[in-house]
Amino acid sequence: MINKRRSICKLVLNLYCDIKSAAITKQNSMKSSNIIPAVLITFSSLIGNVQEQSRIPGGISIAIKAGNSAELSKYLNSTVEILLLDKEDFYKKNVAETILRDFFDEYKTKDFTIRHQGAKNDAQYAIGNLKTEKGDFRVYFLLKKIDQELLIHQIRIEPDNGR
Repeated sequence: MINKRRSICKLVLNLYCDIKSAAITKQNSMKSSNIIPAVLITFSSLIGNVQEQSRIPGGISIAIKAGNSAELSKYLNSTVEILLLDKEDFYKKNVAETILRDFFDEYKTKDFTIRHQGAKNDAQYAIGNLKTEKGDFRVYFLLKKIDQELLIHQIRIEPDNGR
């Protein structure tokens, strides 16, 4: 992601320098100066798209922070891999919601913060810290795009032992 941004920055900077030199050497600087804002607008929209692609839907964080399995299930794929304490398997969406509800009932949430997120191809991931009344947990989830919608395909909740 960072390399992609750097490449885009270098490309835009090179274009800007080429345009600027052309504007200096030409008498008709009016036409050249109109190109510079267009390049800058294009650049800013490219950066915006790159950043948006790696954003995890905010509703996921809100649902986890609230310990709301019903709300979280809106972001679950029809089949989800869950790795949670003593459970590790692929579950249908409704069963996954029940498992998450049981977890949130036993471990009342106090806070949830996403610490890292990223993307590769059509998949996105996030790693966060979940604070509960009974201890802290590390949460990992993997999302993939299905029909233009990001859905959770894997969620892992494991005790955070100070790693």
